[in-house]
Amino acid sequence: MESWVQIILTVFSSVLASSGLWAYIVKRAEKKDIKTQMLIGLGHDRIMYLGMCYIERGWITQDEYENLYEYLYKPYELMGGNGSAKRIMKEVEKLPIHKSNYEQNGGNE
Repeated sequence: MESWVQIILTVFSSVLASSGLWAYIVKRAEKKDIKTQMLIGLGHDRIMYLGMCYIERGWITQDEYENLYEYLYKPYELMGGNGSAKRIMKEVEKLPIHKSNYEQNGGNE
């Protein structure tokens, strides 16, 4: 009888100690974390604002696109954001890319 108890305790301990289980628990906790929700909201707001500015202007620079995509949209998407920001990014991707004023003026603005 004691051997069954030991086996059950060993299996139970192994499951609790597995990194996969803890990663799942942490991931679930992060999704509901209010700070995460706030970051997603701020990222969404900034993507929407900048994206609409570029769309209204009708073009985007390479630096602006990199900033928007690499440093705002990708982390936003990885944190679970989606929807309207994704639609804005698809429209931004269609914009022609212009050289930035910084490049044209040799950095002397």
